[in-house]
Amino acid sequence: MNREKLEQGLSELPLYVYFYMEPKDLEFSQRVRWICEHECTQYGKSWACPPGVGTVEACREHCLGYDKCLVISTVTEVADITDIEETLSTRQAHEQITDQVAELMRQCGASPFVLSTESCAICSRCAIADGEPCRFPEKMHPCVESQGINVIPVLEENGLEFQYGQNVVTWISMLLYRE
Repeated sequence: MNREKLEQGLSELPLYVYFYMEPKDLEFSQRVRWICEHECTQYGKSWACPPGVGTVEACREHCLGYDKCLVISTVTEVADITDIEETLSTRQAHEQITDQVAELMRQCGASPFVLSTESCAICSRCAIADGEPCRFPEKMHPCVESQGINVIPVLEENGLEFQYGQNVVTWISMLLYRE
């Protein structure tokens, strides 16, 4: 991969921060999956979420098949972080930046496996509801947490916070690739 070209492209994007890590340093936890299953309204409703993504062990094995991981973050401020509609309305901008980073990586010679935020929202009704395969597997990014990844230790080990202020939304994506 042309790392110099990638670095140049990343510097031109409105990223709060980005860093590289090794997938072997990711923490996979059944507890994260439990939260998906018991607290997320998208559980079972999207190919980007469990159980559609497979077991935590299968996700771990897939992720560990890559030797590098680029973590990107964007932050945005909202008037009231308790207003879930306003907070979630900022997600699309992060997803667009994630898509730009993935395309940049492809231009630099990598084939990233992209993990991003929340559930996929490409289709108004996910094909999983009809027992059909994903209509846009090349565009759909599974959620980081859907893989069982505990993102908090990743941030802490790299000197980052998940919360930067009372009304600041932090979005994280991980792009795994082979060098």
